[in-house]
Amino acid sequence: MRSILVLFSILLMLSSCGSTSEIPRATSAENNISYLALGDSYTIGERVAEQERWPVQLTQKLRDSGYSVQSPKIIAKTGWRTDELLAAMDEQLGEEKYDLVSILIGVNNQYQGRDLEQFQEELELIIQQAIQKSNNGAENVFVVSIPDYSVTPFAQGSDVDEIAHEIMVYNERCMVTSSNYGVKYFYITDISEEAATNPNLVAGDGLHPSGEMYRRWVERIFPEVKQMLEE
Repeated sequence: MRSILVLFSILLMLSSCGSTSEIPRATSAENNISYLALGDSYTIGERVAEQERWPVQLTQKLRDSGYSVQSPKIIAKTGWRTDELLAAMDEQLGEEKYDLVSILIGVNNQYQGRDLEQFQEELELIIQQAIQKSNNGAENVFVVSIPDYSVTPFAQGSDVDEIAHEIMVYNERCMVTSSNYGVKYFYITDISEEAATNPNLVAGDGLHPSGEMYRRWVERIFPEVKQMLEE
């Protein structure tokens, strides 16, 4: 009888150990995700409230989906070209790495008539540094296409067809360079073109996107960014 009780106790202990031997893994929603956003006026959100900036809207949408996300570190300023963004990155970035890195740059290179090959070289440097600053390398870095401002009130009176063509050429460079470095490329330029018939997509200055346009960018970007963080 005693031997039966001992055997039963051993079996009970083994069963109990089997049910608790795996330590639950922390889900991505429990991690404190860090996010670095690099760019120009489109990233800093010229003429919109801070909470309407697209990196801030993306952060909030991730939080609403259960992710713990730090406020984004934004290195961006209205008027910056690629060379000016690079200089700011050298000055402001230390040893810290980030779980997510975004890049949206180039419109001021186009607007100021800068050399396209110089843009290409500097974009590559930005992407290289972004990958170095990413905790997961190229997999958690993404590039956003340049909006087409030829449809805005600001551009009327200019050669809008030429502006649209040059933006297309710059975006082709962004797309190909992103692919070469294995980073995700999000095309939002078609959304920006809807401002031609929807004035609610343009901020009060007649040039920059409104918070509503940024919201629509985030709607497109969010599903794949969420997937990045889950992989």
